[in-house]
Amino acid sequence: MTSCPPEPVRAGPSSRYSGRMPSSDAEWLVTARAAMEAEAEAIAAAAKRLNSEFVRAVEAIAGHTGKIVVTGIGKSGRVAEKLVATFSSTGTPAVFLHPAEAVHGDLGVYAPEDPTVMISKSGTTEELRRLVQTLRDLRSPLIGILGNPSSPLAREVDILLDASVRAEADPHNLAPTSSAAVAMALGDALALAVMRARRFTPEKFAVFHPGGQLGYNLKKTVRDVMHCGEEAAWAAPDDPVKQVVIAMTRRPLGAACVVDEQRRLLGIITDGDLRRALEAYDDIRTLRAADIMTKTPVTISPDARLYEALRLMEDRPSQISVLAVVDPQTRCCLGLLRLHDIHQARS
Repeated sequence: MTSCPPEPVRAGPSSRYSGRMPSSDAEWLVTARAAMEAEAEAIAAAAKRLNSEFVRAVEAIAGHTGKIVVTGIGKSGRVAEKLVATFSSTGTPAVFLHPAEAVHGDLGVYAPEDPTVMISKSGTTEELRRLVQTLRDLRSPLIGILGNPSSPLAREVDILLDASVRAEADPHNLAPTSSAAVAMALGDALALAVMRARRFTPEKFAVFHPGGQLGYNLKKTVRDVMHCGEEAAWAAPDDPVKQVVIAMTRRPLGAACVVDEQRRLLGIITDGDLRRALEAYDDIRTLRAADIMTKTPVTISPDARLYEALRLMEDRPSQISVLAVVDPQTRCCLGLLRLHDIHQARS
């Protein structure tokens, strides 16, 4: 009798390492949650410390007509690069300056009085400190996002934003985790406050994001992609449900608009309303449109941005996939807008 060969050993997490895994799945989740909670607490503490120095930083940037320069090295440099992206996308021109490259020709990026945001956890970064006098010569206001408010660099900047943390989220208190999160949050707060000071509108935001879905949704209106006239299914309140089903089948937009003789919206019948009617009634032949319609549907103006329509559909406990489009002046129903239309519009 031939014996079966042993089953092959399948590679798993423990087989990839020389010894046993030091912890369990549950411990990993505990560590992950503790890290996120530690970072959230550090950001909340930094938010409470915001004071007149933050206001001065906003004024220094918002009152400047040119660009700002953001600099840092190591992890702080990564935070600086992200902050540049946030500033640039919210209406404030910004560039990243590597502090080590600055003294080898990259200082040419400056125009007189361009503000500088310096990011450092320790506040002792030598590459940044060496820049201070040169930036003074360029009349650059120095804003420090610093993890040590008593550091040498803290004494040299014009405006200090306190990015200190009680401890890192790293269980060994070594890796810059909470400190990086706080520096990034302070940078975002600064960028958004400047955005508010400059009255940066969604329309302006769209100008800086012409290639993405978000920019498209901010630029285009409901009128640009909605279905109106014979493209949509229409019903009177006394129409038999069977007639409504036929209209919705011929114009498969997922809904029918129930209107009066002046085309004022009385309600909407969706595919979901039809299914619920079938569940609630053994015989739907006697039902009329008014019996099963949603009488207070969510509506949208034809001149609203697609971004607003998307929020109406998705930012709610129970998402919806179709909106009735109603003229806010006449209350006349003009047609329907589907979630699918918003996502398909750019293709």
